[in-house]
Parts: sequence; structure tokens; C-alpha cells
Amino acid sequence: MALSERVRDVVTDALDADLILYDLDFQGGVLRVTLDLPGGIDVDRLAEANRAISRALDVADPIPGRFTLEVTSPGLERTLRTAEHWRGALDERVRVKLNATTEGDRRLEGVVASVDDDSATLVTADGTEQRVAFDEVERARTVFEWGPAPKPGGPKRSTTPSAASRTKEAET
Repeated sequence: MALSERVRDVVTDALDADLILYDLDFQGGVLRVTLDLPGGIDVDRLAEANRAISRALDVADPIPGRFTLEVTSPGLERTLRTAEHWRGALDERVRVKLNATTEGDRRLEGVVASVDDDSATLVTADGTEQRVAFDEVERARTVFEWGPAPKPGGPKRSTTPSAASRTKEAET
């Protein structure tokens, strides 16, 4: 069994049944475990999961040497690494950077229209469809769209009479 499979098994077994293992990444001595819950996950649940995963990794010892454990949520802008991640991003806006070997424009942005096991189809701002093969993706993530900021102090009230009240005054 490969190291990543052993680590995934240990982490999955340590999780509460309702927690979703969104992603697992081990690079540069850092094991990053990304967890989610339907409706979002809070800091307290992440802390509990961190303790449980840490204990399970200490007992099973699947990773030789030292490493740092990070347990986190996917956040507002989620990384898309698997076909399942892409399926979860259907109808959402995404930004994609393609591999250097890809010809043409390497940076794309659009709404995920469809997903299969090997690729996703994006609809770009100009309405064209672009197929993105997963093996050509260097990096991809959802884009959180912030709404307009409210103006400080709320709406201003006009001190001059409105056109409707001026018309009414003129008729009397």
C-alpha cells in the first residue's frame, strides 16, 4: 500500500462520521488535511479533528521522519484537484492556470458547466465553452464573488423635496 493510501486510511478512520475529507496533501514535510461539513465547518470542529488525527498518526506512524500536521477547511475559494472537487463546483466561477506545455491561453476563468472523469467544461464571460482536461491543469480554484460594500452611515436622506411632492404642491 502506498504512503498516501496508508495516510488517507489513518486520517479517514480518525474522523467523525459526519466530517468529509475534502483533500489530503503531503509536500515539504507538511501534511495538510482539508475537512468540510455540509453547511461549513467551524474552528472548534477543526480543533477536535486535529487532535484525533494527530493521535491516530502517532499510533499508526505511517509517515517516516518528522512532519507538520495542518488541519484546515477548504475556505471560500476552494482548490480543485480531483474530478469530485470539480463536480462540487458545478455552476460556480473558477480560475484555472494550465500547464506550461499547453498551447494558447494558459489562464482561464469561467463557470463550470459540466464535468466528466477527465475534464470540465467552462463557460467564459464571452459565452464560449472551453474544455479543460484535468491532466493539463496546473492550478484551479473557485472564485468567491464579493458583493458591493455598503456605504458607511447608510443611505442619505435628501433635504430637497422629491419631484412627486413638488408636483403635488404645484397642483394645490
